Amino acid sequence: MHNGTVIKAAPVGASPCEAVMPEELALINTYTRRPLTAEEVYVFSVTLCDNDVDRDGERFPVESLFALEKLFVGKTGIFDHEPSAKNQAARIFACAVEHIPERRTVTGDEYFRLRARAYMPVTEDRRALIEAIDSGIVKEVSVGCAVERTLCSICGEELALCPHRKGETYGGALCCGELTNPTDAYEWSFVAVPSQRAAGVTKSARRKDMDMEAILKMLENKQGAQLSADDCTRLLGYIGNLKQSAKDGVFYRDSLTAEVLRLSAAVQPDISRATMESLAKAMTVAQLKEVKTAFEKQKEKAYMPKPQLCGGKTKNNTETIGQFTI
Repeated sequence: MHNGTVIKAAPVGASPCEAVMPEELALINTYTRRPLTAEEVYVFSVTLCDNDVDRDGERFPVESLFALEKLFVGKTGIFDHEPSAKNQAARIFACAVEHIPERRTVTGDEYFRLRARAYMPVTEDRRALIEAIDSGIVKEVSVGCAVERTLCSICGEELALCPHRKGETYGGALCCGELTNPTDAYEWSFVAVPSQRAAGVTKSARRKDMDMEAILKMLENKQGAQLSADDCTRLLGYIGNLKQSAKDGVFYRDSLTAEVLRLSAAVQPDISRATMESLAKAMTVAQLKEVKTAFEKQKEKAYMPKPQLCGGKTKNNTETIGQFTI
């Protein structure tokens, strides 16, 4: 998930209605069961995420921000990404991508951010949270979403499968993971521990249906891999299938080796079994199959039966009837 901060709220001690515009109240009331008045809602702005590189070495391209702009409208705000109804605190009613001309990303690109407007009811159990937001105590937020792919900013291939590594520089360009094609937005959360360097927010956006080979390559390259419960289940199943395939492969190789040794005793009796076993152990399965086929042909040729009444051949290669006695 990518993150941002609460960037604006009603001043401390001010009436909540001062922060609510009439057109905003109309949008808010599309989510309520009864029309709320300006005095009943508290409205604030949130930077959800941006196109800068975070501490995990990943970023949203500008195209992804525009996709998330539509996906996050109507999404609920909770605490610490705990998907519980009791954690629901606010809801986004409007969202837009903003260009900040005076700012650049760490890679030197123009800076864009995804800014949302959210509301919460002004109730007794919300007043402490409203004061915490106004005073800057509750400030950081993190968004939960799914993306289709994470591409390498250097070569454009799937990051988990390419030779480049996040955080390293290639030809003067910083390598990072680009979170592309967002497919869903789950929620956004008030958090405490920052992950983005600038905004200081936690991040836990994960790939959608992460490929098992990609996970294994990340582990082989000693890269961190954040897995969901579903990913872990699928990975364990994948590894289980590999183990079973390995057992089947060992059984097949042992059977193939035994057949080669049996044929060798018939067609190559001058080669000792110990020598042949040593040779077979060093062969690949493909080589064992090749030797087995060659030995089978030799055996077939050596033991081919000849008919008793077979005639001879003349110099002209014509057959004659051989003489025989009973």
